[in-house]
Amino acid sequence: MCVPPQVALVALSAGSSYLQFQQQKKAQKDAQAQQIRQNEIAKKNALQRYASEQLKIRQVAKQSSQKGFEATLRARKAREEFVTTAGSSGIALSGSTNALLADFYRTEGNYKASLARNLDINVSQFERNLEAIQFGQEAQSTYVQPPNPAMLFASAVGNVANTYYGIEMQKQNMGLMTNYDKRQAKKNSGTTTPYVDV
Repeated sequence: MCVPPQVALVALSAGSSYLQFQQQKKAQKDAQAQQIRQNEIAKKNALQRYASEQLKIRQVAKQSSQKGFEATLRARKAREEFVTTAGSSGIALSGSTNALLADFYRTEGNYKASLARNLDINVSQFERNLEAIQFGQEAQSTYVQPPNPAMLFASAVGNVANTYYGIEMQKQNMGLMTNYDKRQAKKNSGTTTPYVDV
């Protein structure tokens, strides 16, 4: 028994479409896995940068606190020496000596205020850096596209149908009977004689 050429071509087209379907499905799964991996890398990178920024701000805050503590100790020592020196020399704490003592307090206060302003600036920069890290993670992340085998299958079926109807159109253009014409002729004649496909 001889297989008609049209059946063979459609079968080859179906086989080819099946292989393409499988390859495209695997490619979509691989692309999804790559997108998931990219998002994991972006998240891990952001977490590392968050940790680095948090360590940095903790170190800056600790350093500022330490400087403030050291300034307080130096100011206390200076005031103590001033009061001790003034008291041992018999100088009473009056207007000018009080003004000098107030200057110690003012200098200490200005230094501590400067430390607090610098820390506030560093905290603000830290917050901006965290926002930039979050934006960077979003920029590095990708949309995860799940595989769509239904669409691939529909495309493969469409390719097979296109092959079939392309062959039918070629037959019609060459003046040969199409499968539709053969079915109509069979239906109208009522015979069961098999047709040979050319």
